[in-house]
Amino acid sequence: MYIIGFPLLLGPLVTLHELGHYLVGRLFGVKAEAFSVGFGKELWGYTDKRGTRWKLSALPLGGYVQFKGDMDPSSIPHRDRIDDASPEEREGSFHHASLGKRALIVFAGPAMNILIALAIFVGFFALLGKPVVEFPDNSTTIAGFAENSPAQEAGAQIGDRILAVDGERIDDFADVIDRVALYPNRTIEVVFERDGREIVLPITIASVEQTDRFGNKGSIGQIGIYRPDGDPKVTYEHVGLVQAFPEAIRQIGRIVDMMVVGIKQIIVGDRSVKELGGPVTIGKFAGEQLSMGALSFINFAALISLNLAFINLLPIPALDGGHLAFYAAEAVRRKPLGPRSTEVAYRAGVALVLALMVFVTFIDIAKLPFFGN
Repeated sequence: MYIIGFPLLLGPLVTLHELGHYLVGRLFGVKAEAFSVGFGKELWGYTDKRGTRWKLSALPLGGYVQFKGDMDPSSIPHRDRIDDASPEEREGSFHHASLGKRALIVFAGPAMNILIALAIFVGFFALLGKPVVEFPDNSTTIAGFAENSPAQEAGAQIGDRILAVDGERIDDFADVIDRVALYPNRTIEVVFERDGREIVLPITIASVEQTDRFGNKGSIGQIGIYRPDGDPKVTYEHVGLVQAFPEAIRQIGRIVDMMVVGIKQIIVGDRSVKELGGPVTIGKFAGEQLSMGALSFINFAALISLNLAFINLLPIPALDGGHLAFYAAEAVRRKPLGPRSTEVAYRAGVALVLALMVFVTFIDIAKLPFFGN
């Protein structure tokens, strides 16, 4: 499943990402010289009537569209060559297209990944319905405490009812989970109702390591409380295709929010860098989700598609976001940045991306069972 899941996941997502660049470039009359799925040595390919070389390359860790005028797959601009280009070289050249067109061509890749995720979630909501979880009315009343419960240590008592967490009103136990799960080690204020009066207690959320059915470990936040007995009732509310769109957009918003929070926590040290994952982890998770069925795998594909869009939009030179940042500076200055500073920034960006790839791959390998996790 690992061997099948990895190319089945990344192959279509990368291809569609690059297809976004290609289609918008073609719309604006920019010539594509090469369309590659993967990097490195070409394994198979053909040249179409427009002169574009479509190829499958040896390293299946990405892909690229090389437009006319690009010196390499990263589209690093060489100012001298751009300024000295002949009329023939300027025709259909990416770097001689208008600033707005270049920005739209670059943005089209991440936009395609966002549209893929949107289409998947719209399909799920339209076909399966909107999941509605109904907890018993007393689900926010504390029925017990876990061992070393942060809530109990802060002064909470059995029978207290949770009214708000970190300033947000609580309606059911699912709200409690949502407010604390993403924030291990963070101190929050929780408002309780006890004997008809409100009590505010500061609680430091515990970091609890959990292991899923496949042995994958991750940390979530918990405050160590038990709700009263009684399982929540899960129903699926039918929504039409039109109603499915706002639901899908909200789902994308929740996922992006989780990604931003997770990255911020890793940067400030609230989470371990071991929770980062690279190609090996993606392949492992892809195989596991594929083993659980088509719906699980497609849902995971939507998550990875959003991750690809998010990462590519980071303002790092050589990534799509880096190009857009340079275009924004060009729009403000009304002229491109200097050739020397541009080239140094792009090459530093390439080095940073490669270093990150090596780093997360090292983490992936170190997490394998025979290294003792």
